[in-house]
Amino acid sequence: MGTAASVVDLNPSGFFDSSGHGVSGGQQVGTGDLTSGGQHALLWMGTAATAVDLHPSGFILSEARGTSGDQQVGVGIDGFGEPHALLWTGTAASAVDLTPLGFVSSAAGVSGGQQVGTGSGGIFTGFQDHALLWTGTAASAVDLNPVGFTESHGQGVSGGQQVGAGTIGGNQHALLWTGTAASAVDLNPVGFSDSVAYGVSGGQQVGYGFGALTGGSDHALLWTGTAASVVDLNAFLPAGFTTSEALGIDASGDIVGFASGPVTGVSQHAFLWEPVAAAVPEPNSLVLISTGLAGLGISWRRRVRQGLPTAAD
Repeated sequence: MGTAASVVDLNPSGFFDSSGHGVSGGQQVGTGDLTSGGQHALLWMGTAATAVDLHPSGFILSEARGTSGDQQVGVGIDGFGEPHALLWTGTAASAVDLTPLGFVSSAAGVSGGQQVGTGSGGIFTGFQDHALLWTGTAASAVDLNPVGFTESHGQGVSGGQQVGAGTIGGNQHALLWTGTAASAVDLNPVGFSDSVAYGVSGGQQVGYGFGALTGGSDHALLWTGTAASVVDLNAFLPAGFTTSEALGIDASGDIVGFASGPVTGVSQHAFLWEPVAAAVPEPNSLVLISTGLAGLGISWRRRVRQGLPTAAD
């Protein structure tokens, strides 16, 4: 596990600020603002000096949001202000526009040659956002929006599973797919009015939910494929933390996210939930580690939750 001594400043020369959005296999992706102006997608291999500017020609802004293997995904904003889902393989010149004909879209996750995100196709989608799944080309796009849901957003992908959320009856429900709209599983647990799934790995899914059982506060949640399998990760938080969200999970079952409450005031603390054993975590088999990080920006997460392109801001 990392320590404070292992922290690396990735901000590259020529950029006055930057942020990391995804990490996998020794690669990190995110975005940076040039001192000369403009927001560019970035790829790192562990140091500021390794930074690769992924910004493709023809776009005014770009942002990388996820990486896996030799692929990176994100979004580019064209000259008309429209978002386009982008797929890279390590260089700006490698950029592939994943946006299907007639859509605007953005990609949020990549794994095993699959990419997920969100698209809107005007009359094709009833002017609503739909979760999309790609396998490397715009023509491969699969509309994941399930029957009965007015809109949906794709947030994460791993091992042939995709996660996100959809709107039904005016509420947002966490969703799990295995490649088609018909495969959708509604993960929203009993007692929760709304939920979102952000991450998936090893047959487990993480996100957050709120409702009567949480007193209206967001609670980080863990699922293993069904709504009934839910584990409320708030149960493992120290006293004084009442709100939390889980944003990612890896193959070992480690879960990352954040929490806040009366003990933190308006700030937030990053948290790591770790399973005690390799088996699927049960409510009595998790340990919790706080990284002690505070003040994580909430505005970016809110925009992503609504399926809007952060690069345009």
